Amino acid sequence: MSVRSHLLRATALVLLPMVAHAGDLAFSPVPFAADDAAKRAAIATQSVTIDGKEYPIAYHVLARSGDKLGDNTFAALTDRNGKIVQSEDGSEHISPDADFTSLLPIGNKLYSVTHFESRPGAMYISELAQDAEGNLTAISTKPVDFASYGGLWVPCAGSVTPWNTHLGSEEYPADARSIEAATSLDDIDDYAFPMVRYEGLDPSKMTLDEFRATYKPYRYGFPTEITVTEDGSATAHKHFSMGRVAVELAKVMPDQKTAYISDDGTNVGLFRFVADKEGDLSAGTLYAARWVQTSDAGVGEADLQWVDLGHAIDAEVQAGIEAGTQFSDLFETADINEDGSCAEGFMSSNAEGAAECLKVKPGMEMLASRLETRRYASMMGATTEFRKMEGIAYDPDHNKVYLSISEVGKAMQAGYKGDKGGRDDIRLEENSCGAVYQLDLDAGYTATTMKGLVAGKPMSKAETEAAADPACDPTHNMCGAAAEVNTCDINGIANPDNVTYIPGYNTVIIGEDTGSGHQNDVIWSMNLTDNTLTRILSTPYGSETTSPYWYPDVNGHGYLMAVIQHPYGESDEDKLTDAADARAYVGYIGPFPPLAH
Repeated sequence: MSVRSHLLRATALVLLPMVAHAGDLAFSPVPFAADDAAKRAAIATQSVTIDGKEYPIAYHVLARSGDKLGDNTFAALTDRNGKIVQSEDGSEHISPDADFTSLLPIGNKLYSVTHFESRPGAMYISELAQDAEGNLTAISTKPVDFASYGGLWVPCAGSVTPWNTHLGSEEYPADARSIEAATSLDDIDDYAFPMVRYEGLDPSKMTLDEFRATYKPYRYGFPTEITVTEDGSATAHKHFSMGRVAVELAKVMPDQKTAYISDDGTNVGLFRFVADKEGDLSAGTLYAARWVQTSDAGVGEADLQWVDLGHAIDAEVQAGIEAGTQFSDLFETADINEDGSCAEGFMSSNAEGAAECLKVKPGMEMLASRLETRRYASMMGATTEFRKMEGIAYDPDHNKVYLSISEVGKAMQAGYKGDKGGRDDIRLEENSCGAVYQLDLDAGYTATTMKGLVAGKPMSKAETEAAADPACDPTHNMCGAAAEVNTCDINGIANPDNVTYIPGYNTVIIGEDTGSGHQNDVIWSMNLTDNTLTRILSTPYGSETTSPYWYPDVNGHGYLMAVIQHPYGESDEDKLTDAADARAYVGYIGPFPPLAH
């Protein structure tokens, strides 16, 4: 450890806003879904014990995809004119891909904004009623208008800002370089094609020219912010100054200026944005992390250095986008050498797993940093080797950020082919079950170190075979069929996704997005005092848990939001017997007593 790193850590320890005494909180556990009936159900914890007193809680559904709420259909995907777009079979497209859902008390009203992770994407603002016991009911809903931005693209996770706005996201933006270079539609990843429905174009009948005229890749891939007023008006903003990546979410720190941005995918980066003004994300300076490895044990440990990517203003970046900026306007390109080096004057990038030699054209630095943020960060020396970066939570008790990495693999492994054009900063053993990391912050909310908090445990071939043996000890909980479909230990996490923290109670909540790791994705509660894990929600076949997010006091009641995305959609599609069961669940665990900290 360097002297500088040691001093940074010591400073952070001195300045931690520790609670005088952590409270006690424990959930009643949910058993492993061992039979078909349990694997088809949403099963939640039934009680929580807080400082010695037990409270009954349950999972409550606010709405499911396709529900009629007031005058509108919840989860319907709409075009620029508000018309519901069609699926390939000609039916109205009702999205099963519900994701982050916020709770926003505004004046005397309570609202919720829900993401639908589709193309075109959607956000729905719903008005909620709250009774004396804290039970919530959805009474109306309507889509949030993104027409001024050319629509919304794949909104994934999110957060609520300290000033009580909804902070959303746009994940997996398309590669602008390949779209510009394409000579036919076959040269383009068809993931982007459904987006043209927003402008009324049929993707099954379009030409390459029609696609390019309709779909502008640099419009998508940014944090979004929704401001809600008491009358139910919802105004959307895209924060172009925060950079264009596969935004899982952005999380604002208590200083109301610093935000951490997670980037989902392969060969991705970790970003930190510092706004010019408190409570205003429309302008600021963007930084990208460089992982300086200090240990390869477990899921690794590193000091973090931050590479300055420059300053930008939303309006200036948007002006560049709407002026028709393309990849070739930003960069000159050259072939990369076999050893990963570049010709003189060019800089290498391994962002997105593509080894490239690039040179920013004169005067285009600002736009390059915001429209090709990963590539630019890699060129400037930041680490673009992370894999499947997911949720972010802030822990005010210990001044830490918790960050999920769904899979420790690919360029996070030493000597991986995706390291060409980079530096092989991250050199770890593969862990296909993933991990949650903790980032220590200094007094200015800058992360200085990163190390594992909890990791999943992959089951070895020998363990799987032993568990499948008829003589397996059932106390192992991985006997028989369970061993065949769960490649990660069922008593630990598998492919962690979104996370949240319960202040004052040393408790991290961890949701899963796993395919073969666990057949049934779950949400866990982790006690940081003794590191025990408790299963608190089990979801149906093929689901993903999204949006676990803690609200300590909403009009005298606490809530843990929990969304169940695409049941029977990611695996086990053959087990679906009723199409209605494939609809997403948007709901919450609670109500809790108020736990304001």
